[in-house]
Amino acid sequence: MKENYLLPSQTAQALYAGIKDLPIVDYHCHLSPKEIYEDRKFDNIGEIWLGHDHYKWRLMREYGIEEARVTGDASWHDKFLAYADAIATAAGNPLYHWTQLELARYFDITEPLNPDTAEEIWQRANQKIRESGMSPRKLITDSNVLALATTDDPIDTLEYHKLLQADDTFATRVVPTFRTDRLTNVQKDDFVPYLALLSQAADIKITDLASLKAATIRRLDYFCSLGCTISDVGMFLFPNRVADEQEAADSLALRLAGKALTEAQTHGLIGYLHLFLAAEYKKRGIAMQWHLASVRNVNTDIYRALGPDCGVDCMSSTIPVEDVLALLDAVAQQSGLPKTILYTLNPAQNAAFSVIAGCFPGVIMGTAWWFCDHKRGIEDVIRTVAETAHLGTFLGMLTDSRSFLSYARHEYFRRILCAVIAEWVDNGEFPCDAYTQKLLENICLNNARALF
Repeated sequence: MKENYLLPSQTAQALYAGIKDLPIVDYHCHLSPKEIYEDRKFDNIGEIWLGHDHYKWRLMREYGIEEARVTGDASWHDKFLAYADAIATAAGNPLYHWTQLELARYFDITEPLNPDTAEEIWQRANQKIRESGMSPRKLITDSNVLALATTDDPIDTLEYHKLLQADDTFATRVVPTFRTDRLTNVQKDDFVPYLALLSQAADIKITDLASLKAATIRRLDYFCSLGCTISDVGMFLFPNRVADEQEAADSLALRLAGKALTEAQTHGLIGYLHLFLAAEYKKRGIAMQWHLASVRNVNTDIYRALGPDCGVDCMSSTIPVEDVLALLDAVAQQSGLPKTILYTLNPAQNAAFSVIAGCFPGVIMGTAWWFCDHKRGIEDVIRTVAETAHLGTFLGMLTDSRSFLSYARHEYFRRILCAVIAEWVDNGEFPCDAYTQKLLENICLNNARALF
């Protein structure tokens, strides 16, 4: 990786020099608090790279690598060599960029990874791991991470969050995120069994809507007691209506009795639950993230073999703008909207979501997410937010990752951001002054830090 990678002009290079050393606030990730607390030293780069990363698994499958060397019982060495084979010709894929950035930043290796260099890089990287004592906490600290929010189900015990907060040897703040997918996706087969688990976690028997809300509030308050300031949900069915309380209670009673709901009842109950949650977030000053337009676990064979988050998810069709507006407006009318961040996995709706956000104070468009966090996707969201909203409120990059090396993605984002701003500066569309620096600092650090 050259010093001016992705920085095509002197202006871009100068802008990047002013922000490259800013600390990181990772407001959405999938790191394991258990792994952070236990801080077990890594054995090899294959384990670090391929132990949890379904981005890499997907790429390897697409290249034709057999599952044994993706998630199967092959050695880490063999899996690493297979990944090197796949990444060598993955031109334009963000994994190529991230791979080279991670090798450069964490292992001082600047040679491209390919089948010819793979064995030497394996040896050099593993030597670096041994000599440096590379571990989750060391990687987080070396990446200059001020704070990070993990992704946690309401039934999680958060035991490792407790232990981390009592540990004064680790400076990075680690807080839970209240993630309500299983609570709100009432159409799923595991919804009713999940409520039994929620009952146990909250020590409140869920028999009706009132007790469901009470159990949820008890868990939310528990999360808040451990520093939670952010919520999240993946909406796999976006509601097109909101039931009133009586209808929601009747629909939940049917589900608890093992009966199916009509489409209208399903949408109404989902809408009601989101309305309820948003009101509770507003009371507690919790930011609300909506991750939208994804379809999960579409390959039944792979899902049955490996479970969720294994690389067989997809972007969905577009969500009706009117439905998103209606739910946001219903929240605004009932309780007032908490700070809200909208993410779409379908890039065709970037402009629509940015404009939707602009209709409600405190609602913003989220960064390029998942299948969209490549160079062009990041550029598109930056330009879209700038053109249709206010770039100064943008939250910048998040890792959305299970890998402790993924903080290189923040560098990737910052370089791309500076290249876009520099283009406007060099074209005479925006000045290069103290306010430009303020804009960059807000996007890369300050706006995200405010969430904590």
